[in-house]
Amino acid sequence: MKLEEVMTKLEEMSNEQTRSTWIRHGAQGSVYGVKIGDMKKLVKHVKKNQELALSLYETGNFDAMYLAGLTVDPKKIEKETLQEWVKKANWYMLAEYTVAGVASESEYALELAREWIKSDDEMIATCGWSTFANYVTITPDDKLDLKEIQKLLKKVEETIHTQQNRVRYTMNSFVMAAGICTTSLSEEARRVAEHVGKVHVDVGNTACKVPYAPEYIEKAIARGKLGQKKKTAIC
Repeated sequence: MKLEEVMTKLEEMSNEQTRSTWIRHGAQGSVYGVKIGDMKKLVKHVKKNQELALSLYETGNFDAMYLAGLTVDPKKIEKETLQEWVKKANWYMLAEYTVAGVASESEYALELAREWIKSDDEMIATCGWSTFANYVTITPDDKLDLKEIQKLLKKVEETIHTQQNRVRYTMNSFVMAAGICTTSLSEEARRVAEHVGKVHVDVGNTACKVPYAPEYIEKAIARGKLGQKKKTAIC
């Protein structure tokens, strides 16, 4: 398929209720309003065309940008492209899911996560924490720098409640990722989660809730999820 054909398909799949939902959650600019499940029907038509996937992100249309994240090959994407992507991620779905998912599976995962979490820009910083959290969920423990993760858990413990809104959300997610997906750091992550307590995030006029990390971790462990890794962070 060509770019114009994909954009036409996305527009045909648009749903006003979904569009309203995305906008209520923070979507900006051009938004068709395609359900993620419907969008995934186009993945097989785009996935083998890296140039097309990259072109979709450049349109500035949310639906196309999200589809780009589902179809681009993270092993072939360039660091400069990811830097451009994060600058254009103007709301949390793009920052925390699209860019973070692709970045976490790229060869620049740690380099960019470390850089982005230091940013004063809320969407870049939240993307950094989400990238690191995703990296933890897909990387074997023996490939992780556990001391670095411990330092980040300490940073969460000491600063989460003073961070910017969405950064608080992804810091909380990072603690849950460490508590569930790293066997040796699970106890430490659970201690941090208990110390942090409830994390307050303004989710706007939506029904979204911030997971309570201690409870979330315990439930996952009770289901036998401790130490299990995901096959992919892209969803």
